[in-house]
Amino acid sequence: MESFVLYTSSTSFSPSSRLSLLRRSPPSLKSPPSIFPSSASPRPLSNLRSPPSRLLPPLALFKSKPSPRPRTFLHPIQASPSPPPPPVEESPKGTKLIPFIISISIGLIVRFLVPKPVQVSMQAWQLLAIFLSTVAGLVLNPLPVGAWAFLGLTTSILTNTLSFSTAFGAFTNEVIWLIVISFFFARGFVKTGLGDRVANYFVKWLGKSTLGLSYGLTFSEILIAPAMPSTTARAGGIYLPIIKSLSLSVGSKPNDPSARKLGAYLVQSQFQSAGNSSALFLTAAAQNMLCLKLAEEVGVIVSSPWVSWFRAASVPALVSLLLSPFILYNLYPPEIKDTPDAPAMATKRLEHMGPVTRDEWVMIGTMILAVSLWVFGEALGIASVVAAMLGLSILLLLGVLEWDDCLSEKSAWDTLAWFAVLVGMAGQLTNLGIVAWMSSCVANLLQSFSLSWPAAFGVLQASYFFIHYLFASQTGHVGALYSAFLAMHVAAGVPRVLAALTLAYNTNLFGALTHYSSGQAAVYYGAGYVDLPDVFKVGFMMALSNAVIWVVVGSFWWKFLGLY
Repeated sequence: MESFVLYTSSTSFSPSSRLSLLRRSPPSLKSPPSIFPSSASPRPLSNLRSPPSRLLPPLALFKSKPSPRPRTFLHPIQASPSPPPPPVEESPKGTKLIPFIISISIGLIVRFLVPKPVQVSMQAWQLLAIFLSTVAGLVLNPLPVGAWAFLGLTTSILTNTLSFSTAFGAFTNEVIWLIVISFFFARGFVKTGLGDRVANYFVKWLGKSTLGLSYGLTFSEILIAPAMPSTTARAGGIYLPIIKSLSLSVGSKPNDPSARKLGAYLVQSQFQSAGNSSALFLTAAAQNMLCLKLAEEVGVIVSSPWVSWFRAASVPALVSLLLSPFILYNLYPPEIKDTPDAPAMATKRLEHMGPVTRDEWVMIGTMILAVSLWVFGEALGIASVVAAMLGLSILLLLGVLEWDDCLSEKSAWDTLAWFAVLVGMAGQLTNLGIVAWMSSCVANLLQSFSLSWPAAFGVLQASYFFIHYLFASQTGHVGALYSAFLAMHVAAGVPRVLAALTLAYNTNLFGALTHYSSGQAAVYYGAGYVDLPDVFKVGFMMALSNAVIWVVVGSFWWKFLGLY
């Protein structure tokens, strides 16, 4: 758009034009009213044309010729340029150099410097090197997880280690697609508000004291967990908003000494309980299904997986869930012991939410159908992934979820990419004999120490647990180490199904070890109610508590079930 600028300049007039101009002018000229103070009033236009401050008489114009004046032009008024905005520091693009070098070096060292065992083929050894570089990248993050896994997949094809069809074979894996669809179910719980409604009902019923409030939140997560297979979604979408609302109502603020009034305890309690509620059901966390798939690749088959998982986990998990809030109540006590206003707040929230909506009823019915088919599907000849596909189809047909909701669930598609790569590589390592070779090496090592299988079981389980201090993801830990540790258990003589299930349960329990140990850990720590030293201290002490409960209670229960 063009701009118009006024210029004032000196202009020459003929004497007659000047005389006519003066005759048309009023006897005296006065400056128009000004908004400026008199001392700062701008000069009138006449002053700009002629230096004298008064007009000459008419005849004087003919008697004396005015001295020539240079023409002056006023330049357009321009706004002073605003200071440039401070430069924004862009995050570096591409790979992080040092993690990239370390990850690649591990694979190169194994491939070219470590002597290849005689029992292992060159193809298997080369795939092992690529797999180790991929796993190192999952830990060090030179690139996002999905991108790094894709590079590993590409390398395996470029080096002719795997054919294209073999490399991409795991993308049709049923368990991986079950995990992907589980993310969509979790989104449905959050979108419809059903999870929030269930949690508020438990607060209304049990929330008169701080301890009761904690139990109410814990029991509600037990109810929601089997149909909402994402601990991160449960934490960020349901429980943390409720905990923050309750805490702020009593003056417990994040990043403030008042956090210990209520918020810090509720965050720690829910954080620690989440591991046990995830371990209770096969479909309560994505990594659970991955564990059983990897166990199958190693040759350990768990029949009726949903029922077998729940039956073995039920007693130790429920005991831990009952004891954890009480243990934390004494280990990390809140300053406020009674919360008489919490039920009233929950009641108000429920009133604000109104009656159960149509979408919530559809979500309830769909989840009952899906869980029923997960439990009884084997008898009916319906695979778990088909039950999940049926449930998602119902939600899409009835408009509870839109396809855009599924497309925007980036974590689901990212999981599909890198889970499929890891599962595919792990399966090929088994087929090529790497896992069998590692098992025999571990068996010989354990025999040299003359360890019985229960002793080896304890050492391997503890090692698998505390190695998680080096990981920032439960699923990453599973993809990197589950198969290897399961093979070690089997080589040490541990009953196969017991080894597969207990390693999977362990995977859920170490999710509350640090502030980076899982997705829900980042959510709860990011709320600002718990100091970092308290996260490590409470995480370690509750890890010991869970270990004692699961070992003591689990040993008797698993013996009763005939797992060993």
